[in-house]
Amino acid sequence: MIYNFFIPELNNHDVQELWFQQDGATCHTARATIDLLKDTFGDRVISRFGPVNWPPRSCDLTPLDYFLWGYVKSLVYADKPQTLDHLEDNIRRAIADIRPQMLKKVIRNWTSRLDYIRASRGSPMPEFIFKM
Repeated sequence: MIYNFFIPELNNHDVQELWFQQDGATCHTARATIDLLKDTFGDRVISRFGPVNWPPRSCDLTPLDYFLWGYVKSLVYADKPQTLDHLEDNIRRAIADIRPQMLKKVIRNWTSRLDYIRASRGSPMPEFIFKM
């Protein structure tokens, strides 16, 4: 997938300022994969064994995990897409429909999560903080 889709797709974009982030799952951190990502993104790779290490328990602190994936998935599968084209259209539409006001709310939630982690010296976050 990286060779056949991801890297060719990146050739259509300016990646000079782009950061790449992935979780620390073992299947995502093979040496060949990390080396390829470093060749493509330089020091702008956030991953286990990458130049910038994936932070522990980051699903609590990463807007992609605590907001975006669930939000997009709920919209993408609402009409039960039956073809790959339909699925791709739904993904594009869901992402395009995210408005600045929603992102501001996500960032406010993110900063409150960071404040809680700092004040509690890293203790687990209560369930209420996960609500958007």
